[in-house]
Amino acid sequence: MALAVNLRHLEAHNIRLKGEVPVEELDLDVHDEVIRTRQPLRYELEAQKVEDGVLVQGDLHLTLDCECVRCLKPFQYPLNLRGWACLLPLKGEDAVPVANDCVDLTPAVREDILLELPQHPLCERECGGLPKMSAARAKSKNPAGKNETASAAWAELNKLKL
Repeated sequence: MALAVNLRHLEAHNIRLKGEVPVEELDLDVHDEVIRTRQPLRYELEAQKVEDGVLVQGDLHLTLDCECVRCLKPFQYPLNLRGWACLLPLKGEDAVPVANDCVDLTPAVREDILLELPQHPLCERECGGLPKMSAARAKSKNPAGKNETASAAWAELNKLKL
C-alpha cells in the first residue's frame, strides 16, 4: 500500500502524514499524449476518526510534464489540490477495504488527481500556437498556378444563382 492510515493508531489520536509517493505506486494510467506523470506525489495530510469513517484532509502536489496543445512546447504543470478532503466509510456498502488494520488512501487520491488533469494543457494562457508560415515559404510549398486555378473555380461557383 502506497499511502495508508493505521486504524489502531487513529483511535488514540489524529495522524499527520507527510511525504512522497512514487508515481508508479499511484497507478494513474494516463492515456494522454500530451501529459506525462514522472515525478512523485508530495502530500501533507491529517487523518481523523469520525463516527463510522476516516476523514482525511490536506494538500496534494504533483508536477506534470506536459506538451502545449497549441505550440507543442514542453512545460511543467503544477497540479495542486489544496484543501483536499476525503471521507472514507468503514461500514456499509461503500466501505473501504481494511487490510492489517490499515486503510489505503491511494484509490481516493488517484481518482481526484485524474479528475483534475488538464484537458488541453497550455504553456501560457495566451499561447499563440505554432509560428505562422511566411508567404514566401507558402508559395514555394505550393506548385505555381495552383492558387490561381482554385480561386478561378470559386469565382465560377460564386456566379451561380441558387
